[in-house]
Amino acid sequence: MARFVINGGKAISGMHRTPGNKNAALPMLAAALLTDEPVCLRNVPLIDDVRTMLEILSDLGVDVELRGHTVTLQARSVRKRRLNAELCSKVRSSILFAGPMAARYGRVTISPPGGDIIGRRRIDTHIEGLWALGIDLEGDKEYRFVRRSLEGASILLDEASVTATENIVMAAVLAKGESTIFNVACEPHVQALCQMLNAMGAHIEGIGTNRLRIKGVDSLGGATVRVPPDYIDTASFMAAAVVTGGALEITDADGDALDVMARPFTKLGITWKHGDDTLVVPARQSLQIQDDFGAAIPAISDGVWPNFPSDLMSIAIVVATQVSGTVLFFEKMFESRMVFVDRLIGMGARIVQCDPHRVIVSGPARLHGTRQSSPDIRAGMALLVAALCAKGESVIENAQCIDRGYEAVDARLRELGADIMRVE
Repeated sequence: MARFVINGGKAISGMHRTPGNKNAALPMLAAALLTDEPVCLRNVPLIDDVRTMLEILSDLGVDVELRGHTVTLQARSVRKRRLNAELCSKVRSSILFAGPMAARYGRVTISPPGGDIIGRRRIDTHIEGLWALGIDLEGDKEYRFVRRSLEGASILLDEASVTATENIVMAAVLAKGESTIFNVACEPHVQALCQMLNAMGAHIEGIGTNRLRIKGVDSLGGATVRVPPDYIDTASFMAAAVVTGGALEITDADGDALDVMARPFTKLGITWKHGDDTLVVPARQSLQIQDDFGAAIPAISDGVWPNFPSDLMSIAIVVATQVSGTVLFFEKMFESRMVFVDRLIGMGARIVQCDPHRVIVSGPARLHGTRQSSPDIRAGMALLVAALCAKGESVIENAQCIDRGYEAVDARLRELGADIMRVE
């Protein structure tokens, strides 16, 4: 167990490089199981979830070589068909082994995955899509996926689930014939997986849209690909600079993803400039809520891409506590995403929680340091941002929860001027 001790009030300023995208790296690691040739991933974020995925792969028999931010995988002698239960319990992404393992090796047993508790996270879409391709699910306490056949199919997903899309696509690339998958998730990390699979020899069309056409192949080969930058990390550090009045230059930023975030962040009064891969956040911004037409209170809601990402809801709520005006946040994706707001209220934030999905924030509020515990990755980072602008000392317990999604977050913040210490 670890905790962060933060003395707030220090401006977050300087140069920051965005690491690789967590949500892209995890399925890309699982996709290495689809070939017996070497797969090299560059720009891999060194976070706990990635380390756990590498442990699972190594336990299965995959050759794993990690050098810096580059990992080389070769699944030429996979000896197990059951994932380590303890490792599965640490990450939600362990479910991503269902598609590639069942497609290539015929079966796999996965213990119920872990991950953040932010509401119900159903796997029905995974089950239905894989079943359409010829992969059955047996059992309920453990998930035993068994391949009875593997043939292309026309599939309409009942929700645009990111991990279900990734699982189904990884199975479909080895299916006989052609698959059409409609209502797929099209987030940047889903696109990155599809582009990686094409580099390995798959035939996927429609990348970036909600309909994918996949022509199955007999086998895939190796490839060397780069994990794209993590726009959630970019936005998180941008928020830390904004609420502390600092100036930040962020390199290796995903400009297309930032365009999606521009509208909700503009409602909070945040401005920035960016080129192809650089984002500049000016210092001491005059933060003012931009009302809707007719001076109506604006609303910021999340949704499937290209809507505002649910992973940034917690961060945006913290920013709103430092902005002049009132704004409604509507969390549509997960019913427990907003349970952390009582911690912000304890720090002095002016928030009314209407129901599990909606909060009203009025700012600016002078936050003060408190002792908190990180409930999940994104809420933990949001509490860390709040502590950076709060008066006095804050302690955030369960810091390793933040480590699951943010690489060396305390060290990177210290480089930018934060007074933060990790205590094991």
